[in-house]
Amino acid sequence: MSTDKRLTVVIPLVLALGSAATAMAADLPGLGKPVSEAELALWDMSIGPDGKGLPHGSGTPAQGAAIYGQKCEACHGKDGQGGTNAALANAPGKTDRTMALYVPNATTIFDFTRRAMPWPQPKSLTSDEVYALTAYILARNKVIGENEAMNAETLPKVQMPNRNAFVSRYPEKH
Repeated sequence: MSTDKRLTVVIPLVLALGSAATAMAADLPGLGKPVSEAELALWDMSIGPDGKGLPHGSGTPAQGAAIYGQKCEACHGKDGQGGTNAALANAPGKTDRTMALYVPNATTIFDFTRRAMPWPQPKSLTSDEVYALTAYILARNKVIGENEAMNAETLPKVQMPNRNAFVSRYPEKH
């Protein structure tokens, strides 16, 4: 079939499909609304390895221990050593790979905790609570000292044990 004959078939088909799509769109129930920049900013909360995007606030392991007991222990067990969900710290003498010992950046712990915890009320923790819980998890894993405060300056500087051995499940995205 020549190019001219193909075009005489394709062009009317494209125009017909476009008209049909427009008619179908008019029949939609009108659900949803455009999202404003201010609304979108509330969900734009990603934290990178360099700490860009970390909020103001701070917390210590001792503060995190109290919050952990109230909001985390039921799922993650006493002292983070495993409950119905993943262990966050090893029991004495154990060397299992916990999340805190697996991730290459301490900011990842902050980011995940802030957006996904506690179940089933994600995003309900204050920035101070997330910093304190992150400090608690890091101290339980002996990554930081018991008296170190975590904040937007100190958290990105934490040297994670697996920072140079981390193997991404999605290497093409790095």
